[in-house]
Amino acid sequence: MDWTILWWILAALVVIAGLAGTVIPAIPGVPLVFAGLFICAWIGHFETIGWITVGVLAFLTLFAWVIDFIAGAFGARYLGASSRAFWGATIGAIAGLFFGLAGIILGPFIGAVIGELSGGRDVISSGRAGLGAWIGMVVATAVKLAIAFLMIGMVVFHLGFSGAVGG
Repeated sequence: MDWTILWWILAALVVIAGLAGTVIPAIPGVPLVFAGLFICAWIGHFETIGWITVGVLAFLTLFAWVIDFIAGAFGARYLGASSRAFWGATIGAIAGLFFGLAGIILGPFIGAVIGELSGGRDVISSGRAGLGAWIGMVVATAVKLAIAFLMIGMVVFHLGFSGAVGG
């Protein structure tokens, strides 16, 4: 039996899970996209998708991971948030998963506000900090999605010109 088609299906499922993970905080999105694309390279014995491309994909994965932390912290700090707001936003994002789309959108904001309030800050300052943390997480998510699609585009470009898929 030829296992190649099953490997392609696995690679596609891992990439799809990674795309979901760029929006869902508890799933390591871009690293999963990288893992799926690495499987694609492995399927072709790193001939179509070579080690240089894999290296660029690994760099983009690391870059996305760094941006995730920097954007969240910068958004929170820009509007005067403490580290409590950052951690509150993170916990709020994870807890928000259990409340559907509204929870995913509002969880980081509510978590950051609660984090600031627990540190003795007033409601206005806490709300401002919550907004900053939320904006940081939204920007980080947008950047991670852009990087994930860039990575996918690179692999599709390589596969398309090699005739490895559908050719």
